[in-house]
Amino acid sequence: MTVPTMPFGDFLKLARGLDCMGVEARNDLDRPLFDGMDAADAGQMIRDHGLRLVGLSQVYPFNSWSDEIEAETRALIDMARACGAETISLIPRNDGTQTGNGERHANLRIALKAIRPMLEDAGLVALVEPLGFPRSSLRSKQELVETIEALDAGAVFRIVHDTFHHALAGGGPIFPAETGIVHVSGVADPSLPTERMEDADRGLVDERDRLGNVAQFRALLEAGYDGPVSFECFSPEVHRLSDPETALRASFDFISSHVSAKAA
Repeated sequence: MTVPTMPFGDFLKLARGLDCMGVEARNDLDRPLFDGMDAADAGQMIRDHGLRLVGLSQVYPFNSWSDEIEAETRALIDMARACGAETISLIPRNDGTQTGNGERHANLRIALKAIRPMLEDAGLVALVEPLGFPRSSLRSKQELVETIEALDAGAVFRIVHDTFHHALAGGGPIFPAETGIVHVSGVADPSLPTERMEDADRGLVDERDRLGNVAQFRALLEAGYDGPVSFECFSPEVHRLSDPETALRASFDFISSHVSAKAA
């Protein structure tokens, strides 16, 4: 989970209070990573709270490989090693360019082949996140998994199952064995067409959810997924919550109770 408006120390206390096993940290927020704290000190602070740093995000757009993207990737890997992050995140181009079949596949292979030895040298795993937006250059989890398998790179690349992006991409196979993390958010507005959903529409999951979070969770768990789950809610309303702990716990409980009820 990440809470972009909360001071880093308070965020860790919130995660601990919610009995979370770990947190994610992002470098794409309107504030310095770790609130400007030294990476090693931040990592120790996370561990002192009894938490894991399950992910450090992000390199964008990783699949438009260049000297600049290579430098950003190396810098994020170095940061991950310093703070003890278990993974880094790779985000594909999402501006409507480089979406043609040949170009898309070639760019993905070039980037993964270049990043693979960096990860192997660092002993790290990269989480690659397909984005379901029609403008995304990597929408399909199946396409990503097939490319990783073709490169025999499953030891260093895992995929992100994002419930929002899975719904936007039209569903399809879930690949639990290849999944490194699940990102969770819900969309409640009943009048919003799926093709017009954006990050700002992503809130907490409750009974109004249109993305089928409970069904997605059930499928993942039944297929054996047992990795981390992280809330990724970009809605300004969520970021302005005066009592995020209560709201988050209610959403946790909603998902858990409904998944359990369907399993009974």
